Amino acid sequence: MSALDRATMFPEVDIPEQFLYEREHLFLGLSFALAKSARANRALMDRDLIAALTSLAKSYETLVNSNLIYEQRTANLEHQAITTEIEQMVKEFREAEQKHIGVTRLKDAEVLQALVFLVRLGLSRTSGRPKSRAFIDFLFQQFPEKQSSIAAPEDTASRIVIP
Repeated sequence: MSALDRATMFPEVDIPEQFLYEREHLFLGLSFALAKSARANRALMDRDLIAALTSLAKSYETLVNSNLIYEQRTANLEHQAITTEIEQMVKEFREAEQKHIGVTRLKDAEVLQALVFLVRLGLSRTSGRPKSRAFIDFLFQQFPEKQSSIAAPEDTASRIVIP
């Protein structure tokens, strides 16, 4: 593994197995935000999602380690849209916690761990080719698009049971 690959994987960020269970809703929310971004822009590839996640994870890493808010915005509008979607989901997650339990327990360090987990997941799911969409396909499997009965009238005929 090259130095660049090691840096991309954030080896200094530890993600305990118990954390995955305790913050399952956070992972689902972040994954849904990624799937939503990919559905909104069908031109996105795995590398776009991974690059946006990596950039956001680096920002959270700086925040956690030094309490400095430092956003690494790119000129790429697609990456900015993905980042905005993820940040909105984190905001909504915190608001939901506040509403349901009266306090926000989600720490920036936990958001960092979740982002790093998704970076690692994305890197493990993609083929690494420039046009790869294997990670996006994985996300789409986790969050299938709802089919409208209006859009698929041929399915309504199959609901009739003939004795």
